Amino acid sequence: MNTRTDYKKTGLNTIYGNRGMGLETEINETNQYYLIHDIAVIHKKPTHVTIKKVDYHSRVDAIIKEAYFKTPSTTDYNGVYKGKYIDFEAKETKQKTTFPLSNIHKHQIEHLKKIVNHGGIGFIIVRFTSLNQTYFLSAVDLFAFIDSNKRKSIPITYFEEKGYLIKDKYQPRVDYLAIIDKILEGEVNEKSN
Repeated sequence: MNTRTDYKKTGLNTIYGNRGMGLETEINETNQYYLIHDIAVIHKKPTHVTIKKVDYHSRVDAIIKEAYFKTPSTTDYNGVYKGKYIDFEAKETKQKTTFPLSNIHKHQIEHLKKIVNHGGIGFIIVRFTSLNQTYFLSAVDLFAFIDSNKRKSIPITYFEEKGYLIKDKYQPRVDYLAIIDKILEGEVNEKSN
């Protein structure tokens, strides 16, 4: 009785693993894994919000009725890995063949440019949810696409050609540091030649 259908038949609680979990949750769990195992220190950046109106129903029960973002956010995550500063944005799309550039704001792209210009590692992680495929695309390749195209979306073929497919694992779930290792190895190999 170890299949999921057997659980369903017996009326026991069905466990579906990480199905429908969402990219952000999976990255948060991945970052927690990295932290616990002393691999890297990477955190989700807080979103600064100013609260304008709150309805208090009791001392412990309050509902925010009106709030706004203080400043535009930069990217979702930042931290340190192997002495390198890391900064990235994570996005999901239901599109099967393209990633709309409208999902990334101009100020986020400018922020990533500053990170790269100062020697940090900048990138985006994009999940095509309908295909269950997750890609790592360096900020440099993102900039190259934007600078050389008038398109309003990045085709999945560009991710396949320039990016890296992040294969689902048990732990860490979205192992993007494995890709950064490949990139850093490539830098070492280029410098030694």
